[in-house]
Amino acid sequence: MHGAKQRPADAHPGQWVLIAPESATDPPKTPDSEPLFTKLRNPSTGEATLYLFNSGAQQLFEVKAFHEEYRSWFIGQTVQQDGRLLFITPMDPLFLMLYYLIKADKEQGKFQPLDQVMLDSDYPSCPLLLKCADVKQYIHHITEEKEIGSQKFHKYSQEKTLKWLKKKVNQTVKALEGNNISVGERVCAPTFISDKQTTDTKEDYVRYAHGLISEYIPEDLSKELLKYLGLLELKSSAPEPPLKKRKLSDVPVEPEEDYTKFNSSNLKTKKANSKMTAAQKALAKVDKSGMKSISMFFSSKPKASK
Repeated sequence: MHGAKQRPADAHPGQWVLIAPESATDPPKTPDSEPLFTKLRNPSTGEATLYLFNSGAQQLFEVKAFHEEYRSWFIGQTVQQDGRLLFITPMDPLFLMLYYLIKADKEQGKFQPLDQVMLDSDYPSCPLLLKCADVKQYIHHITEEKEIGSQKFHKYSQEKTLKWLKKKVNQTVKALEGNNISVGERVCAPTFISDKQTTDTKEDYVRYAHGLISEYIPEDLSKELLKYLGLLELKSSAPEPPLKKRKLSDVPVEPEEDYTKFNSSNLKTKKANSKMTAAQKALAKVDKSGMKSISMFFSSKPKASK
């Protein structure tokens, strides 16, 4: 696992703290295949969201942030003003491709090569999704395919997509049940203990799983999936079930800041240019002679010589 990026003590606060699997930041095999932070369309909203491609764009990762007010990090001899904790987790690229396949089907309604479908002038990194491992192997789960000569053509299939999404829902239900996670409407927090015995029904788990999967697909498709699962749509007057209440750590990172400036073949050492805040400028003017660093107060005391 990777933690805070290592920087010199005098580095500016253009840094952040993240937790990521080793595969997300493996060193590149060639100079032009380094890990890449980039903006792509959120498959649910269509808005810009931050993602990460590992070396060679073989795998896609989503970036989410846990954020609390009045939180900072102590990194070396510096205070990291941005107190968010970023989580880098693997993501199935087919979810992002669905947006473009559905769009192409509505506009053209014909079979096309994938490299013509996966084009977006606003998001130039979009074609990298086709480089992800297993995309060509599993694309048939969401498209109809035709092969002419040595070239394959694809067209969005809602029927196949709903079958594929149902499998995702069932896998999620199995994981929730296997980890004894309560999902009923009375669940308020993981630490909540009720004096009344409650049992989550199969429908509770399926609705919860549907809500989780819906965060990665367009709203129209989410409604179709609900019908396909044999569930009735809840009326607005009913209490909102837990599946629609995002946890703080489930919020995708919107690119309000340009995190792509951290793209480098060495994610641990690249510096980012950022301006000092007024407080930092004032601190820089203070005479620090005779002062001890924070770490001095936590280091073990030297043994007295006899």
